[in-house]
Amino acid sequence: MKLKCLAVDDESLGRKMLEDNIRQVPFLEWVGTCKNAFEAMEMLQQQRVDLMFLDIQMPGMLGTKLLETLPQKPMVVFVTAYSNFAVESYDLDVVDYLMKPVPFERFLKAAYKALEIKQKDQAFAQTPGPEIVDFFYVNVEYSLVKVRIPEISHVEGMKDYVKIYLAGVSKPIITKSTLKGIEEKLPVQTFMRVHKSFIVNLDRIESIRNREIRIGTWEIPVGESNLDELMRYIQKN
Repeated sequence: MKLKCLAVDDESLGRKMLEDNIRQVPFLEWVGTCKNAFEAMEMLQQQRVDLMFLDIQMPGMLGTKLLETLPQKPMVVFVTAYSNFAVESYDLDVVDYLMKPVPFERFLKAAYKALEIKQKDQAFAQTPGPEIVDFFYVNVEYSLVKVRIPEISHVEGMKDYVKIYLAGVSKPIITKSTLKGIEEKLPVQTFMRVHKSFIVNLDRIESIRNREIRIGTWEIPVGESNLDELMRYIQKN
């Protein structure tokens, strides 16, 4: 296993030291260096990074602030000349906090900590989880109707009732429930509340235009308060 590493430091000597140290550790793979937080943000969008060695006191944006703004964070080891950020850094769940100048032995210890975390995460991901249920039942006119979750295109809330629209089916299933009650049955990985009255299956979105989602012949509005979350999903995917 190799960890792809990014070094971020506003000082050229600091960047060179980090690169040299990374290259000496067999399980670390150097992928680049950045001299500020903004370069790091761009690099993280272009390159998979498992571990970031990050300076804190940098012009433009502190390393701690960079970490707070990232929607998806790699593992981070802070490398700094200042000790006053230590408490804040551990609130950000970093792997380690190194004080400059960093002895290679101390750098290596931090690298091994990151490797151990990565190995544990992979082992956990490979552990079989509970069987996934891809359906649920709803009451429709005194009958229980089975709804297969992957077939749902979107759900519309109407006071005490909801309409569940299925792909390729023109007539929705209407059941007495709240939109929140149906939302709790849907996996958050593929379904999103995009409006106070609508939930959509993200896998079935065909286009988005003028704050409207098109799924088949349906046009679903996007609420102003939900737009940012939807756009983050679009950019990520």
